Amino acid sequence: MEQAAAVLWQNGCRTYFVATIAEAIDLRTLLPEAVIYVLNGLLPGTAATFRDYGLRPVLNSAGEVREWANYCSNVSGALPCAIHVDTGMNRLGLSAGDIDEVRAMANLWQTVALSLVMSHLACADDHTSPKNKQQRACFETIRAAFPEAMTSLANSAGILLGRQYHYDLVRPGVALYGGHPQRQGANPFRRVVQLMGRVLQIRLADKGETVGYGASRRLDRPTRIAVVAAGYADGLFRALSAGDGETGLTAYLGPYAAPVLGRISMDLVSVDVTDVPEAFRQRGAWVELLGPNVRLHEMASQAGTIDYEVLTSLGGRATRRYIGF
Repeated sequence: MEQAAAVLWQNGCRTYFVATIAEAIDLRTLLPEAVIYVLNGLLPGTAATFRDYGLRPVLNSAGEVREWANYCSNVSGALPCAIHVDTGMNRLGLSAGDIDEVRAMANLWQTVALSLVMSHLACADDHTSPKNKQQRACFETIRAAFPEAMTSLANSAGILLGRQYHYDLVRPGVALYGGHPQRQGANPFRRVVQLMGRVLQIRLADKGETVGYGASRRLDRPTRIAVVAAGYADGLFRALSAGDGETGLTAYLGPYAAPVLGRISMDLVSVDVTDVPEAFRQRGAWVELLGPNVRLHEMASQAGTIDYEVLTSLGGRATRRYIGF
């Protein structure tokens, strides 16, 4: 958070969204002047914490709206907040009934300071989905009831749907980290994350020997194996393993491909360096597990998941090195 927040602020970002109030408090210590919204909303009894740290809850139900309004009227006066309206995702957000209820509350919007009306797209990763236009039409109808507030609809994928989805404020997430938020087309965002592991040992195995747990990979030639210090505890999914007849993750030593052999275990992965020049396959050498040759979207697809999960699964024990700020 410390590194990302500083760079975003330097580049003109003044509004931030985090999931939890604990994250918001940490961010406030870093950015005392930022506008900070908490997407998970107003949990019971937390209103005073929002006020004390200058945070803004994203209110997700009529009950949250009432609690925030009561707090403002009884304790502090009008305080800023957002309302999240559900336009068809059925996750967080005010339902149609909630919206009718809060609109009927006398003098409600004089009690609180409504700074943002927002919703979230369910199918923006597929630009051909009719759900996108349906949700935008619904959002248009709802936002008309709150003409003074800013509006926000687009996540990373929604930004790529076009300017009609941008409104006053967009909320890029995975795009900031170079992820590909849509299923179709080329990724317009630059890669910013690279994961490297180090070679612990080079070993030679004969044809017919097996590699790793379950003996899932039997070698069809004499093979030079590099054992690398990384595994599923670091975010390398076991689904990237390569048993007999399977193609798993392909790592790289410099420009040379090194396919995974057998199962990825908790802390280790074995790769085939038979065809890698000796100068690159030394003990202690760095192995690219994610980067310019191992693209994020390709890794995600191969593991049967999405870019978001790959990035959020990267283990905490990896040493972070921040470059270029």
